[in-house]
Amino acid sequence: MRRIALTVVASTMTLSLAGCGMLSAAEDGAEASPTKGNDVTVGVLMPEKTNTRYEEFDYPIIKAKVASLTGNKGKTVYANGEANSDKQIEQMQKMISDKVDVILLDAVDSKAIAGTVKEAKEAGIPVIAYDRLAEGPIDAYVSFDNELVGEVQGRSLIEGMGSPEVTDNIVMINGSPTDPNAGQFKQGALSELNGRVTIAASYDTDGWKPELAEQEMAEAIDKIGKSKIGGVYSANDAMAGGIIKALKDAGVTEVPPITGQDAELAAVQRIIAGEQYMSVYKSYPQEAEAAAEMAVAKVQGRDIQFDALTRDRVDSPTHKKIPAQLVTVVALTKSNIKDTVIADGIYKVSDICTSEYKNACQALKLK
Repeated sequence: MRRIALTVVASTMTLSLAGCGMLSAAEDGAEASPTKGNDVTVGVLMPEKTNTRYEEFDYPIIKAKVASLTGNKGKTVYANGEANSDKQIEQMQKMISDKVDVILLDAVDSKAIAGTVKEAKEAGIPVIAYDRLAEGPIDAYVSFDNELVGEVQGRSLIEGMGSPEVTDNIVMINGSPTDPNAGQFKQGALSELNGRVTIAASYDTDGWKPELAEQEMAEAIDKIGKSKIGGVYSANDAMAGGIIKALKDAGVTEVPPITGQDAELAAVQRIIAGEQYMSVYKSYPQEAEAAAEMAVAKVQGRDIQFDALTRDRVDSPTHKKIPAQLVTVVALTKSNIKDTVIADGIYKVSDICTSEYKNACQALKLK
């Protein structure tokens, strides 16, 4: 289920959940459920390290927010599945055995983890799906509107190509088939691309691995011809890096428009240098803080606040009308770097404008 009439806006750190009409979880512990005060333990499971956001942004923000909400009495325990579903299952089972109070789960494989989600439920431990919608009896879901992400990518690719003809070729390098988000990104992108360009080659990239994306792009170049590729849909930034390498290795001097997602630092630098056309910026602080608020509210029995945080509804293959919060996104291009990643404090100008990118930054008046 998707929300109707979604609007793409640039979100900043100043956009708080309270500003969205949501209640604050930073209440005195005495008002919480008598069975659980501020001494909560939140288990946090992230899926992989290839995408730098999980360890650089998501988890540190969740950890800090849990501490803030509980007067530094609450704590988080962390594990990263490193793109291995069996490893993540073991990590989650350990958290269940250790009797954490709630689990925030970003699944490596949304289907494979379903049985372990059921184990947590049977042990009385709520599971909140984070970023990726896991199967099984999860209690809530917080993520970005994933079809909208794909729509923004597809629309931006068309814009970057100018006024493409239906016969103009593009290559689609999609995300991992085990990640439900990847299918939603792809669906959203196709809603913008179908009938407007020719999808000459399309790949689903196991584990979101940049080296596989590079191989897939090299195969597409051999199949289509390097001069006949008008644009490339890349589902995320890490893969975009591999795609650009394949194009350069093939002797392409002017790379076609290439999309991305996650606003990784290397991608932002490629954007200002003109190597990557765009990325999708998602306000990690907003998503991560919302997840922390949900987790604490759920454990402390703050039902009114929990309901206020989960006004959307989504369906997984196993469960319907799951309470959710879907955060909006913005297309990141040369024109709005100041208003997004810099304004939100994700990066400083000095992080982006290293010596290699000094001239590009000056041209954009980034200083």
